[in-house]
Amino acid sequence: MKYRKLGKSELHISEISLGSWGIYEGVEQQNAVACIYKAFDVGINFIDTSNSYAAGGAESFLGEVLQGIDRSEYILATKVFFPTSPTDKGLSAAQIRKQIDASLNRLRTDYVDLYQCHRYDPDTPLEETMMALTEVVCQGKARYIGFSEWTGEQIQSALDIADVEGFVSSQPQYSMLWRDPEAEVFPLCAANGIGQIVWSPLAQGVLTGKYQPGQVPPENSRAANEKMNWYLLQELFSDSILTAVQNLKPIAQDLGLSMAQLALAWVLGSEYVSSAIIGASRPEQIVDNAAASGVQLDADVLAAIDNVLVSVICK
Repeated sequence: MKYRKLGKSELHISEISLGSWGIYEGVEQQNAVACIYKAFDVGINFIDTSNSYAAGGAESFLGEVLQGIDRSEYILATKVFFPTSPTDKGLSAAQIRKQIDASLNRLRTDYVDLYQCHRYDPDTPLEETMMALTEVVCQGKARYIGFSEWTGEQIQSALDIADVEGFVSSQPQYSMLWRDPEAEVFPLCAANGIGQIVWSPLAQGVLTGKYQPGQVPPENSRAANEKMNWYLLQELFSDSILTAVQNLKPIAQDLGLSMAQLALAWVLGSEYVSSAIIGASRPEQIVDNAAASGVQLDADVLAAIDNVLVSVICK
């Protein structure tokens, strides 16, 4: 496993990181625990979660499993914004103060390494949010702060506020099929010391090639799991996209890579990306995904990938 510096922070995180939404939701606990330990076995040191995953259940699960591991051995990130109850949501100062304490209690730790705004809150003044996040850092409850799925305009507005803690990370959706952040978010963040921790690098599993056009999703897949959020897959589940993905298989085979490894190596080829978040339902998936760290795709391979996907890339 290789490691990269996260923006202007002092954090060096594994190129492949582990997300807890895909592991905790819809996965038997025995397998979920095995996935956590296998992640450490292969060198993953960055774990990402949120207070909203299973209404805090994912944090509680991690808090229990991680008790047997030295806190200095891993980098822990969580997020705040989405509702955890009908009245608890958003990025107001009151909510941030309440939710950071609740997250730390569930995670059974005194601090998180990274505290992220899960989305932008249009109903709270940005200055209020940034001051509250600054307070969290000053109190030692978080070492650094970040955000997920903010627009360039929103990011710049935060950068323009004086005398507050600066963001070190951005968490956008990014994959071979979803390249929207390349145009504005990536360069703006790079110019201001903000690294990218990308989610859905396998496009919700579509880029593994396991979904065939015109066929029912295989058993035990994300698309077949009723507990998963189908809306995340809908826009990726057209026959044109699934057919294009199937046409990537010869490229992966020629390189001796799995489809997942090809997709992850592509994401990690970006100079802006610090880490790619994966989920897993079985430990062997983590072993396969982790092997993408350090794989470099040359210009001819990148051109071949773009040629296959040219008509289906979302920008």
